[in-house]
Amino acid sequence: MSIPPEPPRFHALLPCAGTGSRAGTPQPKQYQTVAGQPMVMHTLQALACVPQLASGWVILSPDDDFEWPKADWPAHFRREACGGGTRAASVFNGLSAMLQAGLPAQDWVLVHDAARCLITPEAVSGLVEACRDDPVGGLLALPLPDTLKSHTLAGGVARVASTVPREDKWLAQTPHMFRLGALHAALAVAAATAFEGITDESSAMERLGHSPRLVPGSAQNMKVTYPADFAFAEAVLKGRT
Repeated sequence: MSIPPEPPRFHALLPCAGTGSRAGTPQPKQYQTVAGQPMVMHTLQALACVPQLASGWVILSPDDDFEWPKADWPAHFRREACGGGTRAASVFNGLSAMLQAGLPAQDWVLVHDAARCLITPEAVSGLVEACRDDPVGGLLALPLPDTLKSHTLAGGVARVASTVPREDKWLAQTPHMFRLGALHAALAVAAATAFEGITDESSAMERLGHSPRLVPGSAQNMKVTYPADFAFAEAVLKGRT
């Protein structure tokens, strides 16, 4: 009697090799202290509480010298110093490391931004359950709540060119959840053009003709990008505790 194949498992991948130049911090923004600890630790702790995740992979720059807190490091997470010059390159290198370590191509990988430190375990679990039987995979996203404008520049001043219909527009968040082998293959194609036009994992899959599923997220799952965002993230995190 043949042994049935193991069901696919779920893994998190966290690209953590960026510098976050727009944040105006003296160090890479993921290491900036927010609510008492480096911002990335809030992200890791939330992912570590997702019961479906079998492992987590944090992709660092090869010259990363951050001193990681040992006491709060999730036991089933690991660090790999294989980050690239762009986010897409870091994700691609991380996926390559996962496959080289023997993870099956049919396993699922959830790629999440280190700077989205307000993610909740419940939101990630909801994405897993929504997409685990999907033929493509999907991502957390938020229907566009505001009126959207296109602009033109007149004398260096931005002016409204038109109002863009928002009924079919969504704001992409993370995680993005795809089969490990499929996402690696999509990014391998994009690597041939230095990942030009690849703004996230979904865009790489879309380029190959796939239509990822949109799973409603939360407005709190914002990406900390600018100086003012740190105060908001700190207030939310302190409010949760």
